[in-house]
Amino acid sequence: MGPKRILTIAGTRPEAIKLAPLVRLLDRHPAIEHRLVATGQHKAAFHEALAHFGVSADIDLDLPNLSLDGFAAEIAGSMPGLVSPFAPDLVLVQGDTTSAWAAALTAHAAGIPVGHVEAGLRSGNPDLPFPEERNRREIDAIATLLFAPSEAAADNLVGCPGIIHVTGNSGIDALMEMRARAPLTLHESGHKLILVTCHRREAIPRLPDLAHALLRIAEREDVEIVLPVHGNPAVARPVHALLGGHPRISLEPPMSYPALIRLMDAAHLLLTDSGGLQEEAPALGLPTLILRDNTERPESIACGNARLVGLDPARIIRAATHLLDHPAAHAAMARPAFPYGKGDSASRIVEAIAAWLGTPYGFVLESAGAARYI
Repeated sequence: MGPKRILTIAGTRPEAIKLAPLVRLLDRHPAIEHRLVATGQHKAAFHEALAHFGVSADIDLDLPNLSLDGFAAEIAGSMPGLVSPFAPDLVLVQGDTTSAWAAALTAHAAGIPVGHVEAGLRSGNPDLPFPEERNRREIDAIATLLFAPSEAAADNLVGCPGIIHVTGNSGIDALMEMRARAPLTLHESGHKLILVTCHRREAIPRLPDLAHALLRIAEREDVEIVLPVHGNPAVARPVHALLGGHPRISLEPPMSYPALIRLMDAAHLLLTDSGGLQEEAPALGLPTLILRDNTERPESIACGNARLVGLDPARIIRAATHLLDHPAAHAAMARPAFPYGKGDSASRIVEAIAAWLGTPYGFVLESAGAARYI
């Protein structure tokens, strides 16, 4: 019997980070032939993120940067050329991106089983965030293997036809590995470092509200605000226009993953609308204010590390000021918590896939990214 074949399809930097620990284990499995396909959704950033983990894509579609529907159509059109020569036993996708959605639906239509990493996330609003909420729901509805990051996410999958496994989130595997390789850099300016990220599509019209809040917070002489500016011009232009030149606000270019982890480690407070940072911050004990009105990651709130504040300036200012002025309140949110696992999620996913494929090998995870197959 020949090896089982898995085709993983992804295109964004967050997918690259979360999939890298998993891809490395699949690549080394003696009974699995694995290929990673880059769609081109984030182009250079995708490959850069993989490189930090010693992983590279096997195929790069380098698709044009079109509208969401146009990009999805390009992926669907590329799938036959990927599937026919390789004949995968499973197509693996991660999260809720356009790359994942289009690849999963096309594979399912061709009769190929789909595995969904990070299944079961729900915001509770079918239109927010768009198109991510639609994407994740539709992938879950057709996936054969559903890898949920938490029990709460697994509960959201009840009624889906696939096999549910609670595995944790492989993004925590990536975080733990990168943190060990990029040790803490102490922030020695004497100021409390506030890290801010904001880039989601629905936040763009409200960037002036965020800027108003940050300018008010920056009036304090005990803070320093660092904001890595997203490369999307619709974000970068207003951010630089509204916040550029302030002595206590540093607008930085997009950061590498290791640099961002070092900055999170040094930060006193995080303000973000990023889903991935909501997952990582609890593991670092970093108090977080979520710049969204709802979240598909309620575990970060339930464990006490995060609060929803949205993009209302008054709420942001009030919540940040409270944590800056009250050490006990800050300390209560700064206790590390691990609602998404402690770094063994990729091994759990590979074990579940191998069992479903019927491969004869198990493995012992020896260290970050290293497995001995037995």
